[in-house]
Amino acid sequence: MTENSHENVPSRQRKRFPGISSQAYEHPADRSALVALRRLSGFDTVFKALSGLLPERSLRLLFLSDSVRVSDAQFAHLHTMLRDACYILDLEKVPSMYVTQDPKPNAMCIGLDEPIIVVTTGLVELLDEEEMRAVVGHEVGHALSGHAVYRTVLLFLTSLALKVAWIPLGNVAIMAIVTALREWFRKSELSADRAGLLVGQDLQASMRGLMKIAGGNHLHEMNVDAFLEQAEEYEAGGDLRDSVLKILNVLPRSHPFTTVRAAELKKWAESRDHQRIMDGHYPRRSQDKDTSVTDSFRESAAHYADTVRTSKDPLMKLVGDIAGGAGDLGGKLRDKFSGGSGRAGGEGQGSAESTG
Repeated sequence: MTENSHENVPSRQRKRFPGISSQAYEHPADRSALVALRRLSGFDTVFKALSGLLPERSLRLLFLSDSVRVSDAQFAHLHTMLRDACYILDLEKVPSMYVTQDPKPNAMCIGLDEPIIVVTTGLVELLDEEEMRAVVGHEVGHALSGHAVYRTVLLFLTSLALKVAWIPLGNVAIMAIVTALREWFRKSELSADRAGLLVGQDLQASMRGLMKIAGGNHLHEMNVDAFLEQAEEYEAGGDLRDSVLKILNVLPRSHPFTTVRAAELKKWAESRDHQRIMDGHYPRRSQDKDTSVTDSFRESAAHYADTVRTSKDPLMKLVGDIAGGAGDLGGKLRDKFSGGSGRAGGEGQGSAESTG
């Protein structure tokens, strides 16, 4: 059951963003991954078929019967946060929200016709009020972006892939779509983290929440700067073998690594794009119909080009070298995979490794 108004929303000091489009906070990689997903062979057929088969009614009944629905009478502080987040992002219809018993900290936004937000008891017990506010904003961001539909399909396909694993070739097609969905899913988390920051408007709270998800409720033992240094070390460290291992490690995951999320969010919080939104300059939903697909492609391409140019990852640096027409490609490949610093006297070889 959903609410259609924001009555009794408490007074606040945080800014509100009337009519804000999800494009204001969506990560370029999120949009480009979704475009790539939709172009995947067979995806439209599978998606249309599943839309009529997914047990959404069953999901709603499951949470209604075996979880606690957030309301003024139950988890009232979460209900206030939920209405607050919808007010700030101007989401007219407040989604249903449930707390489910699970010691693992987690939250999700699923549903086909209408989004449902679910948070676990492990998450509720782990985070303080401002950290939780960012998480609720994160999930409302998913709802505003329309992510719930694809996330629901991913959950169903992941389960289906396990059930049909014994069928020759049958699992290959499903896993191709699951892999593409996971790639988009990870990028969509970066967008939702931004939405959470727009709702909470407290970067330190967002950082603390991510640290707690990574290391538990031991803030006195953790440090934001040191945590962010881990992300930089993760990106820049090792040789091409480590770059390949990073890709293999992330493929089965539904979420980006937590340190990477923290670094991405901090970078965006300090950007001009974020400041423009806070100043009231952002795309409106009323303008979404006029959005150019070509412009979206161009923005995504520019993002990836900038990522390659500025990345310290050995593989991305090599891609940049190739794109820039760097010579001695064979030598660079050999040195990168071997972890060597280049042949003696090789011009530019040492400098390529010095920033790694």
